[in-house]
Formats: sequence, C-alpha cells, structure tokens
Amino acid sequence: MNETPHLDQEALAELQDVMDDEFGVLIETFLNDSRERIEGLRQALEGQDPEALAQMAHSFKGSCINMGAPRLGALCQIVEKAGKERRLDDVPATVDAIGAEFREVSGMLEIFVANN
Repeated sequence: MNETPHLDQEALAELQDVMDDEFGVLIETFLNDSRERIEGLRQALEGQDPEALAQMAHSFKGSCINMGAPRLGALCQIVEKAGKERRLDDVPATVDAIGAEFREVSGMLEIFVANN
C-alpha cells in the first residue's frame, strides 16, 4: 500500500477544472464528511456491527476514490471486506490507520487548495 499515493494529483486537477469556483467548497465538504464517516466507523466497531461497518467503509471508499485519495480508499476497502466477512479483530488498527491517513490527506488537500 505504501506505493499508493496519498493524493492523485491528476484526479484533483480534473476535479478543480470541473468544479471551478466550487472546488474549495467541495474539498471542505469532503473533509467534514470524512470526519463524520471516520467517527461512524469507530461507532460501528464499538457496537460490533459488521454490516454497518461494511456499509460505512464502502461509502467512504467511494468518496475517497472520487476525491483523489487512493490510499485512504484502499484502507476503507480493507475495512469493508473485513466487515462483510464479519472479521472485526484486525479492524481497530485499520480504522486507526484510516484516521492517520485522513490527517495526512486533509493537510495535503488544504495545501493544494491554498496553492491553486
């Protein structure tokens, strides 16, 4: 997974072209939504709810991929698969990794927006 980039610069540039003046709003929405999704993953894990965990991870994965955050999306895919297979033992570490990766991505996105 380490060879997967934090951000897909081409995808971000395309989004920026399409969204134009709304790009900053899109990024802010993604960041706020992601914080809620990470909290939702933690709650589903605490509640030992593999279905909710898989659904939340699936939805978050799509959002990450669409926003050009492939490593974050790949981590969400791991959690989604674990939820579908009802294997929750390894999930806390992956959810922690999602949190750490999100912090990395959010800082990079804020710099990207400020510089473009």
